[in-house]
Amino acid sequence: MPELRKDPVLGRWIIISKERQKRPTDFPVEVSRGSGGFCPLCPGNESFTPPEVYAARPGNSPADSPGWDVRVVPNKYPALVIEGELAKEGVGQFDKMSGIGAHEVVIECPDHDERFSDLSPEKMARVFQAYKERILDLEKDHRFQYVMVFKNHGQAAGASLEHSHSQLIALPILPRMIVSELEGAKSHFNYKERCIFCDIIRQEIQQEERVVCQNELFITITPFAPRTPFEMWILPKTHRSSYYEMNERELEALSELFRETLQRLCGCIKNVPYNFVLHTGPLRSGNLEYYHWHFEIVPKLTSIAGFEWGSGFYINPLPPEEAAAYLRQVEN
Repeated sequence: MPELRKDPVLGRWIIISKERQKRPTDFPVEVSRGSGGFCPLCPGNESFTPPEVYAARPGNSPADSPGWDVRVVPNKYPALVIEGELAKEGVGQFDKMSGIGAHEVVIECPDHDERFSDLSPEKMARVFQAYKERILDLEKDHRFQYVMVFKNHGQAAGASLEHSHSQLIALPILPRMIVSELEGAKSHFNYKERCIFCDIIRQEIQQEERVVCQNELFITITPFAPRTPFEMWILPKTHRSSYYEMNERELEALSELFRETLQRLCGCIKNVPYNFVLHTGPLRSGNLEYYHWHFEIVPKLTSIAGFEWGSGFYINPLPPEEAAAYLRQVEN
């Protein structure tokens, strides 16, 4: 029988429809396109991107030249622009503001054909360090309230370029999803005087059935009410509300577990398209005792159709306990 599950943080309901249940091999996936044609993100083509705002260059090569491990550039076609004043106005009963923000592309490695899941922990740590450095830099601009870091892998997940990259967008307002998480987490804290994410981590470690993998500092779980098959969260075991407070040891531990998590996912479903998003506290918010930063990994294996758009419910054909079992079985 299908069941409805309530997300403990957001309060949204998810339908787990076992009647539609599938094995990992039953999900449609993309055919790998392979390399070919001109790529503006490859070394030697730096002049085809805007000037870099950050780069990890072990040999101290000149900016906007080859010799980088990770490179961050403004998006050539930005959703928001950094130049201008932040102005708000009312239009009758409606509100609008100028489209001020920052939109950047994080080029994760020089090799065109290397996927993010195949990066070594050392290479992946450089990417996570780049996120941290860019958030800290953008935090200085008081027009911005939040920096959203995300990755689209595969055409179905919205990737327009094959070369492995992620993006970040600095926003002058808080995203609705983050506001809802903050409100849900604060409500739980006001009632129980504990962080809801810390409570989730303790329960998942005790029950074990939704734990995918873990190390000393981080844990990967399939959430109790997942939107899609094989959705996973990666959380620090120590309470932190801001991603950019991580030290070098934590960055290394995150990279090791993140790589293992993605390799387990790719081991279950070859060429799986997915998104991951960093959920962290608002800029300049300090350490929030009720909120816990984390990554959410959402494979694109099901379609959003009329019922989902009209109701706000997601229909997931695979219970998270079974998804976690499949993921644990993958040889690492």
